[in-house]
Amino acid sequence: PEQAEADALDAGAEPDTGDRERLAEAAKAARQGEMDARLALRTAEERARAIHGRVDGLLRRVRQERDARAKAAERRERLLREGVVAEAVAVAASYALARLEVAIHEATQARQEVEQARSGRERSLLDVRAVLRDLATQHDELVNSVHRDEMARAQQRMRIEQLEERVLDELGLDVEALVAEFGPDQLVPPPASTLAGVPEGGEVPEPTPYDREVQQKRLRVAERELRDLGKVNPLALEEFSAMEERHKFLTEQLEDLKSTRKDLLDIVKEVDSRVEQVFTEAYADVERAFDATFSRLFPGGEGRLVLTDPDNMLTTGIEVEARPPGKKVKRLSLLSGGERSLVAVAFLVALFKARPSPFYILDEVEAALDDTNLGRLLQIYEELRESSQLLVITHQKRTMEVGDALYGVTMRGDGVSTVISQRLRETEPVR
Repeated sequence: PEQAEADALDAGAEPDTGDRERLAEAAKAARQGEMDARLALRTAEERARAIHGRVDGLLRRVRQERDARAKAAERRERLLREGVVAEAVAVAASYALARLEVAIHEATQARQEVEQARSGRERSLLDVRAVLRDLATQHDELVNSVHRDEMARAQQRMRIEQLEERVLDELGLDVEALVAEFGPDQLVPPPASTLAGVPEGGEVPEPTPYDREVQQKRLRVAERELRDLGKVNPLALEEFSAMEERHKFLTEQLEDLKSTRKDLLDIVKEVDSRVEQVFTEAYADVERAFDATFSRLFPGGEGRLVLTDPDNMLTTGIEVEARPPGKKVKRLSLLSGGERSLVAVAFLVALFKARPSPFYILDEVEAALDDTNLGRLLQIYEELRESSQLLVITHQKRTMEVGDALYGVTMRGDGVSTVISQRLRETEPVR
């Protein structure tokens, strides 16, 4: 039939659509059947895998159960063996406990006997220690007594030695000669006060026997009189001469210092006078130059220099009063930045004109000035250059234009900085 349909198509006849539709339906049914079969196959495969997994799990559980049973059997056998051993240990323990009770009873009796013996020994030891303490106390008392006796003998010896040295130093006699001549067996002459009261030709009191109490009273009186007299310095004359010479030397030095101080004060006075004169002259010149310069930089304005203490030129200060045209203020703090800068320039120019210098260095002094004020300042530059050289550091083009030569730093194409100079006009050297 397919060949017939093809021949019909080749012959130009119209195809039969009913057969095509039947074939399409058959193909759709075949595809649906194929899909159902594939789904069934997939489902069967999934079930088979699930069954295999369950089988594997059951096998693992069987193996685990077998292992657990084997371990339980081993544990039961071990417990049985341990039970037999425990029974044997219990029998041995009961026997050992009985023996231990007997040993404890015997040890208790032995301990009681030892404690009774120790109590007796402790009582004996206490008695011995008491006796030992008594003996130690007696020994310490004997040692202290011997030590005190030795200290007393040593002190006595030291006192005797000191007395011997004192006798030898003060009297120039040894102990034997002193005892032989002034011992207690010798007669004691009357005191010097008694001898002083005896008139000439009168009867001199006789020496009296030695009486310790009387002689001690005489000693105390003599010591008191010696103490009232004070110490006697045998070198007082030599020390007085030395102090007199030193006093003379110091007096001469003091006179020299006074003379030097007078000379220095005269020199200071002359220097102060000269400084005051120079400062007064310089201030007068600067004041006149400041008035002239301020009137040029501030046409119509007023500016002056004022001394804070005119009566003392050495310690006075200088205040600058400036009143630009059209303003009533005089304090610099109330002026604008350009005006303050121009007032400072006026003061500098006044100093330059009052006390000229061969050259001046100005660094950005016109940076805050406008064109009008800059023009006035450049006129003053022209006047200063007639007698001095000006080195001006600036960024103002108008200032550069009036210069004779320019010096600056530039960067070449390779990035290296180079100092360059350019002479704008020839100038005559300053004479």
